[in-house]
Amino acid sequence: MNRENKRKQYAKGYYKTHANHDSFTCKVCGRPVMPNGAGTDQRNHCPNCLSSLHVDIEPGDRQANCGGIMDPVAVWVRKGGEWAIIHRCRRCGELSSNRIAADDNPMKLMSIAMKPVADPPFPLDKIEEMTALMAGDGQLKF
Repeated sequence: MNRENKRKQYAKGYYKTHANHDSFTCKVCGRPVMPNGAGTDQRNHCPNCLSSLHVDIEPGDRQANCGGIMDPVAVWVRKGGEWAIIHRCRRCGELSSNRIAADDNPMKLMSIAMKPVADPPFPLDKIEEMTALMAGDGQLKF
């Protein structure tokens, strides 16, 4: 590959329009990550631990100077039912959303999705009392 083509390959925004076929080793769990199996052109997180690196400002632009580890903190459902992962950067705190990949760890995805249910911001033993305070009769009906 000559210099001109190599420079063009890494020009600003290159990965927005070209598939990224690079393999990498996850900085969190140490597993090798291959681009095949993701179901998308951009592999942006580890399919095992779902962690990522803060390298983009806009998806695929590789313009972020932070480089911090992005921890998966939540999942959400996009229009059409597709799941996405919310990542938060350990270094700068920025939040970003990434589509899940076809080979992502389903148990890790479910554990992130269920975290608010398993650890609510209020004591579960007080739910009847709180229901009564909200003008309910305090009884759970099924």
